[in-house]
Amino acid sequence: MSVLELNGRVFDASTTGTLTLTGEGSATTNVTQGLAKAWGHYEGDQTAALQDSFNMAGITDLAAGRHSVTYTNNMANVYYAASLVGSTQRNGQTDTDSHAATGITFEFCAANSDTFTDSAQCQFHVMGDLA
Repeated sequence: MSVLELNGRVFDASTTGTLTLTGEGSATTNVTQGLAKAWGHYEGDQTAALQDSFNMAGITDLAAGRHSVTYTNNMANVYYAASLVGSTQRNGQTDTDSHAATGITFEFCAANSDTFTDSAQCQFHVMGDLA
């Protein structure tokens, strides 16, 4: 068993691939589950390129307002959460038709519109289990 106690906080890594932290009271948090498994930043109105990222193999410009990213390490399944934020006056969403274990497609629409349009600053993160 691998248990470490520091200043009243208990770190338990006795199960392979997990790290559990005892927080307030007796509540515990699985730290591994709470980490972002992928994230990135790109400029959607320029040539598609990730300015900074984690667990990203690449990005593809599909059309105005549509970009697809692929993961370096795949997700365990398609039931993960992805969040997307863009510049002002843009509504970001994920394309559920291409929500795959290998990557995901992001779309931006102009404010109060269904028309796809590029967003200057785009940031996203992915939470879930890696394969």
